Amino acid sequence: MRPHIRCLAVFFHLALGALGLVSPAQSQVLAFSFDDGPHLSATPRLSPAERNQALLRALAQHDVTAALFVTCGNGADRPEGLELVRAWSAAGHAIGNHTMSHPDLHAKRVSLAQYQQEILDCQRILAPLPGVQPWFRFTYLREGNTPEKRDGMRAFLKEQGLRNAYVTLDSSDWRLNELLERRLASEPQADLAPIKAAYLAHLSQRAQAYRALALELEGREVKQMLLLHHNLINALWLGDVIAQFKAQGWRIESPQQVFDDPIYARQPERAAPGQSLLLSIARSQGRGRLPGWERLVDDGEFEIEQLKAQGIQ
Repeated sequence: MRPHIRCLAVFFHLALGALGLVSPAQSQVLAFSFDDGPHLSATPRLSPAERNQALLRALAQHDVTAALFVTCGNGADRPEGLELVRAWSAAGHAIGNHTMSHPDLHAKRVSLAQYQQEILDCQRILAPLPGVQPWFRFTYLREGNTPEKRDGMRAFLKEQGLRNAYVTLDSSDWRLNELLERRLASEPQADLAPIKAAYLAHLSQRAQAYRALALELEGREVKQMLLLHHNLINALWLGDVIAQFKAQGWRIESPQQVFDDPIYARQPERAAPGQSLLLSIARSQGRGRLPGWERLVDDGEFEIEQLKAQGIQ
């Protein structure tokens, strides 16, 4: 299909979706996943247990089954942190592996053997818990920047019976969370409405941009895996996030259902695979910068600059 014709097809598909004229089989679908939890570190307003409970409460209120990708060194390696993970298991959510200490596989100081040991050590902690899935998510979504690391990890995951728990709908919630925590540290009673509005706008923009990218690349709706984090911003506003997605026509499925989409069986052939699976596929095809590309890789700078213009830093 010629590029201009494909762009028109994407436009009309999105327009039909907005009018409710796309069939349920073709509708926009996503699942929720949370990385890096559970943190035992302190944050303003909520304790670690309160943050954990707030996330679980929002998921339960909206009847959403999610996945928690555990960085075991953040707290799950201690009894009080492991109890927070057990609460996710007890609520019926999936549990996945996100290493012990969140190292960067692309760093020269991190060897392939060290990275793999991080996964094995975390897996030993998680294995006895109900709900643990054979899923591993790469830290920083970086899958190896040398042939040794890339191919070594692919062989290792296959040997261990672990799947690459890809993300398609990436977000920069962590950047806005940093701003939120700074704001509350400097002014505990600050009005948080502007940050909340910026966060919801950020997720809306990312969702529509990744949806459009999927239609451009695949010519169909792709079931999207959303990446968020186990942090304060989601503890405060996850209910609003879920409500917004539903209001915008997204159907929420479980991570298991979303991972059944054929796209998650793909393995883009790139020298340094990673980031959103959709971006990785685009780059493996030698695609240039598609419209809106910069808003997918800006780590929330657009919204942060808008907040700075309002005096919020």
